[in-house]
Amino acid sequence: MCHISLIEVISLSTFAARFKMEITTIIGFLAASIIGISLGLIGGGGSIITVPVLVYLLNTDPVTATAYSLFVVGTASLVGSFNYFKKGLVNLKTAVIFGLPAIGTVYLMRKVVVPSIPENLIEMGGIVLTKDMAIMILFAIAMITASASMIRGPKDPGTPYSKTELNYPPIFIFGLLVGTFTGLVGAGGGFLIIPALLVLAKLPMKEAVGTSLLIIACNSLIGFMGDVTRREIDWNLLLLFTGIAVVGIFIGSALSNKMDGAKLKPAFGWFVLIMGVFILGKSLIN
Repeated sequence: MCHISLIEVISLSTFAARFKMEITTIIGFLAASIIGISLGLIGGGGSIITVPVLVYLLNTDPVTATAYSLFVVGTASLVGSFNYFKKGLVNLKTAVIFGLPAIGTVYLMRKVVVPSIPENLIEMGGIVLTKDMAIMILFAIAMITASASMIRGPKDPGTPYSKTELNYPPIFIFGLLVGTFTGLVGAGGGFLIIPALLVLAKLPMKEAVGTSLLIIACNSLIGFMGDVTRREIDWNLLLLFTGIAVVGIFIGSALSNKMDGAKLKPAFGWFVLIMGVFILGKSLIN
């Protein structure tokens, strides 16, 4: 009869745990490339899965993941905006008017509001809603909302105007709302910004996308600065993840010359929807 010692059992279980951790890490970094490819290929959407990838594949706690996501999304969006800028498809005046209230709000959210949220939000009948759970639930709702926008696609209302007409009060208010959203969940909020630029600023679709990328880049990177001074950053993980995502952007941009990214966007939207529902269910059950 073959006997296995306790030490051998522990060694095998340790090896299995390490193997599982290495596999999930590899998948996590592969997902980083998918995030970049989606940005380069379909002009956005991929960044919405950054937080789930960091949490479930790279074992980052949700609050830290939202901070890392701001850096990843901000850097990727900045790189993505260069191509639009070279083509004259970034409206700087609109970006400033929309971005200023958003930038101030997102920095305030990351520097003051998020750190002040208590770890246990609600305790009722033995059920505890923690800060991490609330963030993942909110993020899942954001994913579901974003997926709806990707599946149906934003409608370009066009503009009969010879130049952009800015409706300042609504743009300012919407900028505050976007800053609040970005600060809480670490997502760029392009699915909110693009429709606002189409309707409130009356930008053409391609110009709205390019302007949105610049706004997202500024919001996200400045929001991340609110975390740098009070949180220990794993720069090795963050820079590697971001670097892979940026390489993915160039791959996606090259692929966009051979295939229609707009046709792929609804399919990716369904993927984001399924992930959002999964995360929401997992967060509520736990």
